[in-house]
Amino acid sequence: MSDDPETARQIEELAADDRPLLVLDVDDVVLEFIRPFPHFLKSRGYGLTLASFRLTGNIAETASGRLIEQPEVTALLGDFFDAQADWQSITDGAAQALAGLGNRAEIILLTAMPHRHRAVRRIHLDALGLDYPLLTTEMAKGPAVAKLRGKNGRPVVFVDDQPHNLASVRESVADANLFHLMADNSLRAFLPPVPDDVIVVQDWHEAAPKIAGALGL
Repeated sequence: MSDDPETARQIEELAADDRPLLVLDVDDVVLEFIRPFPHFLKSRGYGLTLASFRLTGNIAETASGRLIEQPEVTALLGDFFDAQADWQSITDGAAQALAGLGNRAEIILLTAMPHRHRAVRRIHLDALGLDYPLLTTEMAKGPAVAKLRGKNGRPVVFVDDQPHNLASVRESVADANLFHLMADNSLRAFLPPVPDDVIVVQDWHEAAPKIAGALGL
């Protein structure tokens, strides 16, 4: 079972599928996030200066220069996700890569966001032609990926931009093929080196054939 009961419920609703499994993060993997988010903040009177790989501590009121606290960051993120259709576009190469993989693998989108945003994200993804099943989770991703895999031992690929999510999946699915993909590779400078068992890819054009190989397609 997933540690998040709502995520587990969403998984139970999926049709049975025994094809190789490809699980994808959404923000900065399938949809742009870190590029449009500063423009959203500017429209609200805030600015983003990335001095580390986190939002809290890097967002300030433009007028006063005051760094905002976690509750304010959370509220701004909620507003951004409510209006995501106005800001978030598909990352370069993602649509073509997924179209090429989708007839041979089960593709699931697993996004770490409050469940209340799921319906809005579903509508936006559908409008972009990305009709793959969407799961939301407010807890670790590893247990959800383990439940998605099931008991038949099928090949699993997990793609995310956040190192802690990759580590969570490694803990829960020991033989998963892990890919680190970031829409903005300049942010890698803020991260420690990824573990040797994680495949680092620069974009979807590089990722697609490597994912296909890892899934045995």
